[in-house]
Amino acid sequence: MSSDSVCLRVPAAASFARVVRMTASNLAVLCEMDVDDVEDVRMAAEEGFVFACATAPEACDVSFELSSDEVRMAFSLGDADAESNADLDLIELLLSAVCDDFGVSEDGSELSIVKRVSTHVR
Repeated sequence: MSSDSVCLRVPAAASFARVVRMTASNLAVLCEMDVDDVEDVRMAAEEGFVFACATAPEACDVSFELSSDEVRMAFSLGDADAESNADLDLIELLLSAVCDDFGVSEDGSELSIVKRVSTHVR
């Protein structure tokens, strides 16, 4: 698979979490990820969206970069300080469990998440 990009803009409201989560899982299937990896991408996308919504943007831009060995997601963040929200500790714990890398950009404008294709011993 060549590298492909998909961009999504959704209102920053809980009712749109399903749109983000289903888009992410469908894209992971296109990357030929196994069932466990697809579930991890789905969960990471949902948690990333919840994190982004906690920063109070009007809308959340989500970009997906797809390749044969990973899915990269980027979530635009608002101006509210997400780090002061104690509920986000759980989100960070979940992200550390289901993805390979995540972090907020230095300027605080974007949350990035990386999930690589697992190499399972058969």
